Amino acid sequence: MRPRSNALLAAALLAVVLGAGLAAQAAGIHPISGRRFAPVMGFQGAPWLERNEREEEEAPDVALNVLKISKGASVADIGAGSGYITVRLAARVGPTGRVFATDVQPQMLNILARRLDNGKITNVTLIQGTLDDPKLPPASVDLALMVDVYHELSQPQAVLRRVRESLKPGGRLVLLEYRKEDPTVPIKPEHKMSVVDAKLEVEAEGFTLSKVDEALPRQHILIFVATP
Repeated sequence: MRPRSNALLAAALLAVVLGAGLAAQAAGIHPISGRRFAPVMGFQGAPWLERNEREEEEAPDVALNVLKISKGASVADIGAGSGYITVRLAARVGPTGRVFATDVQPQMLNILARRLDNGKITNVTLIQGTLDDPKLPPASVDLALMVDVYHELSQPQAVLRRVRESLKPGGRLVLLEYRKEDPTVPIKPEHKMSVVDAKLEVEAEGFTLSKVDEALPRQHILIFVATP
């Protein structure tokens, strides 16, 4: 076979593979892991994010202690919702730090804006993201955090690429996800993530899983760094 024919065949095969991947994603299935994407919680679900039981079920301060967030750090709360985690991050980084709180739903950002005003919290920047881009400034954050968010992304590969661009050198991407491996965790299966699937999906977009911490009652703490 001539070299030109080989090149045409390779291009055709690549087009088929890419087309299959796009078709899978359009159908709500991750093209690498085969995981089905969960539906996004609408802004009407904001009260659930603030439920009293969340402290016991998720132990958010334990999670943030594990991450050892320093004063003056720049962090991103991706899928910030009503700001349950945002305000805790703002306290951790202090007045010299910055929190970028990004969400695709303007109604959630409105709720969060009122919360910040009421609490006189001034070190948070609100960002209207899109389904494929959290709209974070390039090389701007030491830590990008998604709390019970990643499994709902309809375009996770594109989001991860944008997140990687937003990290400073040595920055971390952290996912908190309910343990899919544990059938006793009372969450629908599509709203859980296994370590295997998370590693497979995220590492495909230029990250390395550096640590899995199981300090929380029901969630994995999955810590990734950008692959050199």
